[in-house]
Amino acid sequence: MRADLHIHTVYSDGAYTPAQIAAAAKQAGLGLLSMTDHDSLAGLAEKRAACEALGISYVAGWEVSAYEGALKVHILGYGCRICAPYEQFMRARFEGAAARVEESIAKANAFYGLSLTLADVERFHLKKDAPLHTMHVVSAYAERLGVPKGELYSTAFESGKPCHSALGRPSPQDAIDVIHAAGGIAVLAHPGRIRLYGETRLALMDRLTAGGLDGIECVHSDHTAAETELFAAYARAHALLETGGSDYHAEGRSRAVGLPPFVPSEALLAAFRRLNGGK
Repeated sequence: MRADLHIHTVYSDGAYTPAQIAAAAKQAGLGLLSMTDHDSLAGLAEKRAACEALGISYVAGWEVSAYEGALKVHILGYGCRICAPYEQFMRARFEGAAARVEESIAKANAFYGLSLTLADVERFHLKKDAPLHTMHVVSAYAERLGVPKGELYSTAFESGKPCHSALGRPSPQDAIDVIHAAGGIAVLAHPGRIRLYGETRLALMDRLTAGGLDGIECVHSDHTAAETELFAAYARAHALLETGGSDYHAEGRSRAVGLPPFVPSEALLAAFRRLNGGK
């Protein structure tokens, strides 16, 4: 059974609804799916229903946008439930996102000589039960400047760039802790995209593993074959689960639902069944 365990929808910075993603997964021949929107479990019932209607197994998912200092270290959570620790975490995320967006708007207006407002950004915030996201800000400025969103993000809004804001971000350990408190398993997302290399990146992975990390996203659209094997070997050596996903957001970004191919191990499937009450 092939799976894609890392996909974004309109509940964060993706372009498509859960029903559209489920249809694409069915077309791709997938049997297991997780829609992992940024920083919340918003739309959980809708996502599950969209998959079940097409005979696709679904596992609840989200991707916490965590930072260690200025370093982006995203953590995927699977099988989480909405509960008091999650709700407390989400209150902090909404407050942090609002402060972050306000700072990014101020920086971007100063940098580009514009006067966009929060209302301009909120036109792109389609699902109000999920926090504002940096890409909502990027979308507003990309439209005004007439440049591609990906290009604008990499030149002006990512970490270290003039319009970036890191206000209110949780740490990777915060993410692991809330995922566990919500009954889920915590997985390091796309370690090949973390801007550390060699022993320095392995040392970070060691710290997260010691902090309770449950798995590594070994298969990812941006990983080379060598990186995939490196991360799989690390997971095996540390008794961690191996996951994989496309990190799909929209057409035209060199990613596709169900690619690269990922076949979950029996250990991963068993872990998901335990999270789902044995089903």
